[in-house]
Amino acid sequence: MASNNSPVIRLDAKDNIVVARREVPAGTWLEDEKITVLTDIPVGHKIASRDIAEGEHIWKCATSIGRAAKACPAGSHMHNDEIIFDPEAKNYEYCADYHPLDIVPEKERRTFMGIVREDGRVATRNCICVMVCSNCAATVARKIADHFSVEYLREHYPHVDAVVPMIHASGCGLERTGMDIDNLRQLTAGTITHPNMFGSLVIALGCENNNIDTLFELKGLKPGPRLHRLVIQEEGGSRKTVERGIALIEAMLPEAEKVRRQPVPVSELKVGMECGGSDTFSSAGANPALGKAMDELCRQGGTCVLTEPTELLGCEGALVRRACNPEVAQKVIDMMQWWLREGEGRDCQIAGKVTPGNNAGGITNTLEKALGSAKKAGSTPLNDVIWYAEPLEQPGFNIMNSPSFDPMSAAALFASGCNLLAFTTGRGSCYGTLQMPTLKISSNTKLFEFQADDMDLNAGTIVDGEETLEEVGARILDELIEIAGGKRTKSELFGMGNDEFMVWGRGLTS
Repeated sequence: MASNNSPVIRLDAKDNIVVARREVPAGTWLEDEKITVLTDIPVGHKIASRDIAEGEHIWKCATSIGRAAKACPAGSHMHNDEIIFDPEAKNYEYCADYHPLDIVPEKERRTFMGIVREDGRVATRNCICVMVCSNCAATVARKIADHFSVEYLREHYPHVDAVVPMIHASGCGLERTGMDIDNLRQLTAGTITHPNMFGSLVIALGCENNNIDTLFELKGLKPGPRLHRLVIQEEGGSRKTVERGIALIEAMLPEAEKVRRQPVPVSELKVGMECGGSDTFSSAGANPALGKAMDELCRQGGTCVLTEPTELLGCEGALVRRACNPEVAQKVIDMMQWWLREGEGRDCQIAGKVTPGNNAGGITNTLEKALGSAKKAGSTPLNDVIWYAEPLEQPGFNIMNSPSFDPMSAAALFASGCNLLAFTTGRGSCYGTLQMPTLKISSNTKLFEFQADDMDLNAGTIVDGEETLEEVGARILDELIEIAGGKRTKSELFGMGNDEFMVWGRGLTS
């Protein structure tokens, strides 16, 4: 790595590029690299650190992110016109890097102040859910939830964190069989029965394709004191349904208020991992630091889940090598092949393009983006690969198949059982929810200071040369433990999360 006062960062000795730590004007002499910058370089973008021949691999973090589209002299800006997207055929080595994880004995594990439900499951928040079967019930659900404002709960039920409306645009006008309705039903069932939900109210219009009684039957859901069903067409219309819904929640609140926190081991934490609005510093600092935190969480017996496989293209071979057995290794390959088939002929991320925000932040293609995405998962064994919103069964490191759209993936992480979300960003994503507290991690100090009301933790100190990956990783885990124990995140304090619930439909293959 270059000296702290250098305008660029060298990520690995093998690399033939360096990354601009700040804007670098043309003509700048880079003393550590012994080159002169040929053009103005935006912050986060790549610079050729030596002459690169046409067709030569471009190395970042000792990993090829493509080939040179033309001869590029030292000091060149290396971005869209200079780098060809070139995913190569892989010879997968099943489980080659698998080593059993040395788990901390139960009596020696760290603890957090969690909520233990009657069935033994552990929650990080104490919420009540208002779920819709279709968008036809959206306004009714919104009015019911709005009745129980933050101020109302603080005054009357201070141990209840939120009454959360789970409103989406799906549920009717879709096939009654197939992936879309299966995803919706799985997402719904996992959300309303999550331990972070003390109780749930499910609302339907009554004639939608996502029929409420079919949903309950298929998912083994039974109405009771903490799970209610309401059908607008049975209640006599919207206004009467709102009144009935408010009454049902008011009946649940006194019992929900009795909930108290107690020390539980961090092995009960299940952390979903997301990145959104990534920049080139995400792969240099925030994501690998999160990986360090997740390695320690897994060592403590906890669980972490990586999503968005379209952002792993080019790195899946390393995940196959970490798989705990050949069956899990094959699941990784099958998942990637599914996405390649889905994306064939489409203008989407799996075909090589990143989002405009990623590209402006210095990321050229999905091979480069995959470097950062995979680093969130640390280095522990891969124990399972699950489908969208499928329940988590294995502790340690898991992958969930989901689209590269943060709200859709995060909703499924919660439904799968995650009780925390760690979210890295370099461009400034503001995502958060009330039911799954979200730690927002900034990859650079400028963003952390500029969006101070959104960012919880600054990992930009790594790029600034002030902290190591290990030090920031330890801070991330400490902060996750505090948040799991009740500390409010910036997104919670802002009230983020009433409109961020989204369902994966087949047409969205980012």
